Amino acid sequence: MTIADIRKATDTKMDQSLAAFQNNLTKIRTGRANPALLDSIHVDYYGSQVPLSQVANVALLDARTISIQPWEKGMGAKIEKAIRESDLGLNPASMGDLIRVPMPPMSEERRKEMTKLVRNEGEAAKIATRNLRRDANEAVKKLVKDKAASEDDQKRAEAEIQKVTDRHIADIDKLVAAKEAEIMAV
Repeated sequence: MTIADIRKATDTKMDQSLAAFQNNLTKIRTGRANPALLDSIHVDYYGSQVPLSQVANVALLDARTISIQPWEKGMGAKIEKAIRESDLGLNPASMGDLIRVPMPPMSEERRKEMTKLVRNEGEAAKIATRNLRRDANEAVKKLVKDKAASEDDQKRAEAEIQKVTDRHIADIDKLVAAKEAEIMAV
């Protein structure tokens, strides 16, 4: 493995870490309705647990309401039960075949709790990025130790890896700030 391979692999892993962080942020509730909020809910479908999106059409009715249209008649009650039992604090209402999930307005205290949760997620993503930097630097040091690269190459590689790390951490900070602003908007 060369220094270029290490740098490319590290950049790819950091991008994956950033994508995972973005995915985690979509699951954090804001005052606004978001169909991705229900991605973690699984419904009992003929004895097996399947994601909600595989048994119903999930869409937005308006800024504060998610609509769920089950594909089969008998699934409505099971979907409502799964949403009520989730830890999201949502209360679905059935209207014939359509299930409406109104998003209750969040209190100021709840908004602050959510921003703390976002900051914790951001810190975990930064730690993952820094761990990837450490692993890459150790791989470069091993190349130098095995005489496959010079110490000058090591210094250059560590500087480039640091630039990649700084860029990803800045992206994480931007995402955290944007999500906090979204949560605190009334």
